[in-house]
Amino acid sequence: MSSSLPAGWPVGAGRLVLDEAPSTMAEAAARAPESAAPLWIMARRQTAGRGRRGRAWADPPGNLAATLLMPAPPPAEAALQSFVAALALFDACVDCTGRAEAFSLKWPNDVLLHGRKLAGILLETLRPAHLAVGIGVNLRHAPEPDTLEPGAVAPVSLAEGLGMDIDAEAFLTPLARAYDARARVLATYGFAPIRTAWLDRAARRGEAVTARTGRDSVTGRFETVDEAGRLILVTPQGRQAIAAADIFFAEGDAHAAGG
Repeated sequence: MSSSLPAGWPVGAGRLVLDEAPSTMAEAAARAPESAAPLWIMARRQTAGRGRRGRAWADPPGNLAATLLMPAPPPAEAALQSFVAALALFDACVDCTGRAEAFSLKWPNDVLLHGRKLAGILLETLRPAHLAVGIGVNLRHAPEPDTLEPGAVAPVSLAEGLGMDIDAEAFLTPLARAYDARARVLATYGFAPIRTAWLDRAARRGEAVTARTGRDSVTGRFETVDEAGRLILVTPQGRQAIAAADIFFAEGDAHAAGG
């Protein structure tokens, strides 16, 4: 276990690196009652990682599995942390690779590399008053195709997609630094600049996508994300605002992930 802070680590944030944990989200939940400041938790190996909607999340050694545990922001701001996290992931990927053109963002919680699933985000509210932001990044390994849901967009690792071998701990520092910077923008200026930056990096904007909730399915042209972070689709029935859903592209669904 390591808790020392490397150069460039954001002021005021803690850091905990574990050799093994069931999941960094579970570790965050256990530590929430005693945590008063932001804390990044990383596990070199997860034995029971999970993603959105209770899905299993494959996490071979060498990939990043991390969770940011923080005091819960106001409810209206909490849901917007997924956009902060996505931009921070994008920034960290560019910081480590220098290849901004290779990456894009998929609403609500994925980072794509050349259009394939590289990373995902999972948000959970924890007691007594905390938010956990789980992040999984395929740095060295991508899930096997036969482990994905039917129709899932093919995943990719950074090693496969760009031929770069980046250590998880080395990736964590620029991620934490970028998250701190983007979170300060949200806190100071509100969602507008975060929204603009996210849309500038959005995948498939202007194209047809399908939003699937637990019960419904809506297909339409991806127009924008509104001031509340909702996906706006233009459909034959008019513009529809989607607050939460899995998004499917024409060739399938990008597999949702978590830490």
